[in-house]
Amino acid sequence: MAPAPERVADEPVRPGGKRRAWDEVPRWQIYVPLTVYLLFTLIPFYWILLFAFRPAGSTSLVPWPMTFEHFEKVWTERTFGTYFANSVYVGLATLVLTTVVALAGGYALARFDFRLKRGFMLALLCSQFVPGALLLVPLFQIFAKLSMINSLGSVIIAETVFQLPLSMILISGFIRNVPYSLEEAAWVDGCNRFTAFRIVVLPLLRPGLIAVGSFAFVHAWNHFLFALMFLSDQSKQTIPVGLNTLMSSDSVDLGALAAGGIIAAVPVVIVFAFIQKWLITGFSAGAVKG
Repeated sequence: MAPAPERVADEPVRPGGKRRAWDEVPRWQIYVPLTVYLLFTLIPFYWILLFAFRPAGSTSLVPWPMTFEHFEKVWTERTFGTYFANSVYVGLATLVLTTVVALAGGYALARFDFRLKRGFMLALLCSQFVPGALLLVPLFQIFAKLSMINSLGSVIIAETVFQLPLSMILISGFIRNVPYSLEEAAWVDGCNRFTAFRIVVLPLLRPGLIAVGSFAFVHAWNHFLFALMFLSDQSKQTIPVGLNTLMSSDSVDLGALAAGGIIAAVPVVIVFAFIQKWLITGFSAGAVKG
């Protein structure tokens, strides 16, 4: 019987002497697709930066000499400062309303048993398959009767309604991960249900609240449809609608459009850079059934 081949000294050995299938894959088969994907992702960003910082009329592939004329143009001439302020207001208001209402609803779903609870949860899940365009007609009629057309409040309410189902489901998952015995111990110490929730449960929900709030803010910041349909006054438009005004049927100012896109993207990038840790932790906690 032929002797077994000797193992190469530097060959990695897995516990139990077993090697996983992907250990046999050559490194180039991993790095080449990743490099292609990275280039496919980064080249559009570089193209936006190129048009935003390159002087008008230049055809250079390097944004040098660098200019900020496009940013100055969209911020002053195209009133992007007003659009930016409106988007911040809509985003923060949607964040607060969505988080508060979803927190109350999520607690009820997590801690109480009531008739048709499973049907209600199923309805929340099914509502995520409804596109926002189908809500335009009923919401427009409601806001028209309430004299809220051309008001930022209409956009805030519409964005909150659109975000609530998913937010309630996520927060209910976060609350289920908090042991019920902690609340019971607080009740024994003399706290009522609200005080026990505020002192014991709420601090443990910080990652989940940050995840839900950031998701609601980013969606409200980027959403185009509700602002376009419910707001007619230019001084009340948001950044996505403002970007649409930079394009016409005759021509497109690529430099101004790229600068406006960067202005719209920078706040979202900053938000995710600061809350990335909490965001991942929050969504991971909400995905686990307690």
